[in-house]
Amino acid sequence: MDELVVSTEVYADPEDVYAFLLDFPQYANYSEYLREVETVTGDGGPGTRYALTFAWWKISYTARSEVTGVEPPERIDWEITKDIDAGGCWRVTPTSTDGGGAAAEETDDAPCEVALEVEFDPGSASPDALDLPRLVSFDWVLKKAIPLIRSEAERVVERAVRDLEGSRRDVDLDVYVDSDRI
Repeated sequence: MDELVVSTEVYADPEDVYAFLLDFPQYANYSEYLREVETVTGDGGPGTRYALTFAWWKISYTARSEVTGVEPPERIDWEITKDIDAGGCWRVTPTSTDGGGAAAEETDDAPCEVALEVEFDPGSASPDALDLPRLVSFDWVLKKAIPLIRSEAERVVERAVRDLEGSRRDVDLDVYVDSDRI
């Protein structure tokens, strides 16, 4: 399994951060390639299913995901339920600080760490999942699309932090990658 973790500090109440992250349909506001998130069934808790419509280049694809577990206000687990072995979680961890810097002064909130963790097996991707243009191979699409996962994860975390804090700032991201493809 390939693994990617993008984390940063956010100056907001952990319960507010958790509630914000549990609202999966808003994620289309943060991603360049995610066009729409439709709630298929559920209220955000375990068993909630979503249809995530992605568009890149000449390809459109609707992934199916499910929330598999929640531990309010610390963790939201999810998995993709068709066409690829993939899943992950959002993690919210309160942190201690001795002042917190300019962002903390502006919001009066202590920081908490927010992390988006993703694991996936590119070899499990189903070539039948995409309707590809003539002369375009599935392997070519994977080779081009997999490196985009990192930049998309970074973009989602940065934009979510800005909305959570209610202002723009440079967001310092910690990125861990266990893959030679990302």
